[in-house]
Amino acid sequence: MRRPGNALAAAGAALTAAIAGGLAGCAGPGGPPATEAATDASAEPSPFEPVIDRDFPDPDVLSADGRYWLYATNGNGRNVQAAVSDDLQEWELLAEDPLPDLPNWVIPGKTWAPEVTEIADGQYVMYFTATNFSPARQCIGVATATSPEGPFTVVGEGMLVCPADEGGAIDASTFVDADGTPYLLWKNDGNCCGLDTWISAAPLSADGLALAGEPTRLIMQTLPWEGDLVEAPTMVVRDGVYHLWYSANDYGGDAYAVGHATATALAGPWTKDDEPFLSTDDLGGALHGPGGQDVVRTDDGDVFVFHAWDDAFLGRRVHTAAMTWDGDVPSLGLGG
Repeated sequence: MRRPGNALAAAGAALTAAIAGGLAGCAGPGGPPATEAATDASAEPSPFEPVIDRDFPDPDVLSADGRYWLYATNGNGRNVQAAVSDDLQEWELLAEDPLPDLPNWVIPGKTWAPEVTEIADGQYVMYFTATNFSPARQCIGVATATSPEGPFTVVGEGMLVCPADEGGAIDASTFVDADGTPYLLWKNDGNCCGLDTWISAAPLSADGLALAGEPTRLIMQTLPWEGDLVEAPTMVVRDGVYHLWYSANDYGGDAYAVGHATATALAGPWTKDDEPFLSTDDLGGALHGPGGQDVVRTDDGDVFVFHAWDDAFLGRRVHTAAMTWDGDVPSLGLGG
């Protein structure tokens, strides 16, 4: 994951393509009635105007075939919502569900926070959160397709990551380490049942369909503003520094925000920023509860993609903001 965006840069012969591309802690369907037109935004990323003006939570962006593909939590009659763009600002909503069919070991209705990776040239893998039938926890499944729009077909006879004793697992994202090793990141859904929540990472097999090692725990909720959970990891490595963005607190209100942490190795130790990287206050109250973020690298610089509630809390719309760097310190252009 993620990339800067969702980027699994090529790792060995089997990982020859760069890829671009969570809430999910409690993400849910709902939102305004379905329409097939997304709002056009200005050429410059502005966080105050949505680039997709409808309920489209947990955006994940994949760069493939010279275009940007955005995948989101279930809604509007689809297991996975999706849209395509040439510039990250004007989006065309896909008419078809990229994940049209779920297996009989999934309880339908809560397909959250999809993550799509181009694991090899023309080979795409989707990691999705859904309710496992037994144990009845939200867990992470995997599906494959030969094009970004799908259809993706679920692989295997069960979930890829499903630690029942930790509350399940949600919010998958992918990342390629400096040595070319691909990783899957996720959050154990401990807040479902009074447990701690951890962002964890584990190496992936070359085809992306299995874990190739034991998970390593990276961070858990420790700061007052985080409430009782951390989730939705996004990882980028830049100049030897690992950057981890994550969402925290209650997804349904103003307290939800994006955090940022750094380390000099994937296993840590990780140092968190004391205050949120992006919060309702940072947005002047114009948007509420930003989170579910992704970072997309473009020829014109990095773009931060996130969802936020409208004033009526009817849906989490998609927003973008330009992200710049001062050495190892990232910041967002929030000029509106």
